[in-house]
Amino acid sequence: MQAHELFGYFRMPELVDFRQYIRTLPTNTLMGFGAFAALTTFWYATRPKALKPPCDLSMQSVEVAGSDGARRSPLLNSDEPLVYFYDDVRTLYEGFQRGIQVSNNGPCLGFRKPDQPYEWLSYKEVAEMSECVGSALIHKGFKASPDQYVGIFAQNRPEWVIIEQGCFAFSMVIVPLYDTLGADAITYIINKAELSLIFVDKAEKAKLLLDGVENKSIPGLKFIVVMDCFSSDLTERGKKSGVEIISMQALQNLGKANRRKPKPPAPEDLAVICFTSGTTGNPKGALITHRNIVSDCSAFVKMTETALTLNASDTHISFLPLAHMYEQLMQCVMLCHGAKIGFFQGDIRLLMDDLKALQPTIFPVVPRLLNRMFDRIFGQANTAVKRWLLDFAYKRKEAELRSGVIRNNSLWDKLIFHKIQSSLGGKVRLMVTGAAPVSATVLTFLRAALGCQFYEGYGQTECTAGCCLSMPGDWTAGHVGAPMPCNHVKLVDVEEMNYMASKGEGEVCVKGPNVFQGYLKDPAQTADALDKDGWLHTGDIGKWLPNGTLKIIDRKKHIFKLAQGEYIAPEKIENIYVRSEPVAQVFVHGESLQSFLIAIVVPDVETLVHWAQKKGFQGSFEELCRSKDVKKAILDDMVRLGKDSGLKPFEQVKGIALHLELFSVDNGLLTPTMKAKRPELRNYFRPQIEELYSTIKV
Repeated sequence: MQAHELFGYFRMPELVDFRQYIRTLPTNTLMGFGAFAALTTFWYATRPKALKPPCDLSMQSVEVAGSDGARRSPLLNSDEPLVYFYDDVRTLYEGFQRGIQVSNNGPCLGFRKPDQPYEWLSYKEVAEMSECVGSALIHKGFKASPDQYVGIFAQNRPEWVIIEQGCFAFSMVIVPLYDTLGADAITYIINKAELSLIFVDKAEKAKLLLDGVENKSIPGLKFIVVMDCFSSDLTERGKKSGVEIISMQALQNLGKANRRKPKPPAPEDLAVICFTSGTTGNPKGALITHRNIVSDCSAFVKMTETALTLNASDTHISFLPLAHMYEQLMQCVMLCHGAKIGFFQGDIRLLMDDLKALQPTIFPVVPRLLNRMFDRIFGQANTAVKRWLLDFAYKRKEAELRSGVIRNNSLWDKLIFHKIQSSLGGKVRLMVTGAAPVSATVLTFLRAALGCQFYEGYGQTECTAGCCLSMPGDWTAGHVGAPMPCNHVKLVDVEEMNYMASKGEGEVCVKGPNVFQGYLKDPAQTADALDKDGWLHTGDIGKWLPNGTLKIIDRKKHIFKLAQGEYIAPEKIENIYVRSEPVAQVFVHGESLQSFLIAIVVPDVETLVHWAQKKGFQGSFEELCRSKDVKKAILDDMVRLGKDSGLKPFEQVKGIALHLELFSVDNGLLTPTMKAKRPELRNYFRPQIEELYSTIKV
């Protein structure tokens, strides 16, 4: 039967009972009809559906009347920033109370032991445990007040949220201590915040704190609560030092026997003192209020509401440090929607196993992880045929992205990308990246490969994590999106670097309810960050693109001059050079008495050997790193990338030294947010720097 004959049957006026009529058709006709129906059903089920953007994507920011070139989100109906999305959520305490209601007391916090499924605490269980913790602290003499600071020195785990919510229930303020800060910075924070009470996850951290008490470097510490089991020896040691040490379970039992009525905070009360790791000097304690955090969360919900509705069926994986505002923001969003938060096992090497077990729908990431995912995918395409298929499938998916189509059920998903989607649990529908620049190539590829909504944001601790975010429907890369609805963004002149606001370039400044209150006991640093009109000066250089999105193009704080007077922004150059295939990390260095730049390069252990073979070099990773010819080839590739990216001749490095060990938090060369600690890098590589400058002739 021909197709036109089949369609003719549907037009028969005398056809009354279609099912009865079907029974009269010949077998081959039925088979043809079945095949046609199956193909039609498959097409309807898998046809691309473009996401309708919430606004005109040709103009994603709107100029604010009378505000010196400031721009706002097009999602706002007026020039007033969004403060609250939900009328009943104005503090983090109220957000959690809303989560209890909308979740219908569903699962809240999840954890797992090795090779075991996740175990869950319900919302009401978490609320009960939190109020017991807070009640116990009141019973112990701590104040139900935003003047009461409580330290948390632990990795992400359910107790973190329980303690935090216990503090918020009684208007207390949490002070996170970075798990990898080091003893000196921890001592500095404890003394700066005058912490007398600290929660720790492991006995080893309690011992570290007791060392400080005993040597009188942290004399004010009086109370330590330990989450894990510990021996009586620790308790006795604490008594000798005048420090009471108690288990988390004993504290909860104490609170259960001495329950107090919560004393919730006001929106303008402090919630968190978040110490920024900083690339120079001591950490600075950013004062973040409930209003700051809730406004930033509200803006995130507002921007994504047209694309997806967050609800109690969502699951978030928590592995990014809760000591940072990025993860704090994401958990606030999850809790007020009654969603589930599953914690990783504490070992980043087991994250992929946790993802498969948890099957999250919400997955916040950082660029370093994205780069590893990207490299792994292309590393597995190790033949010409596999690479061609991967490239072909990617281009088909990328074409859909340009049309606003996000999906994971295409033929290419089933044939090519299913494996990587499954490696993340197979249910991810929202990813967010921020904290550092991400390559446009990497972001676009992963958006296509993962087939989920994938947003890129920009901000810093001082604006409560986010001030810009990509808009639903705009899946282009190379920018950080539009101003979030909770703030305005403007650019101001940086004359010494020739960036002028009149040309749409300048230092990024932010103003709105998400902007912090200043730095703890540091009026000078506060005055440097916040001007008299309340604008936060970020130190980043931005550029407005024609469609109203913001592109971060430079960094103001780390500029320096070469001998001829040219200004150099090393981070911009590093972000270009790190795209070189054999390069994992780069540190660009220059001096005012020198006329050119040099760099320390860490080759990528996963790609160097394969890349070198294509260039005609043979040997192990270590042998290749010792080869002068390989070093020259890497330098040539970096310079090529620099030229293609528009670097001026004086911005190109003239020589490199290869270093085999990655810069890391553990070796003191990166901050906990994976930013380069430039003074430490300069000191660490001083011999290589001096040798390069003494041997290179320009």
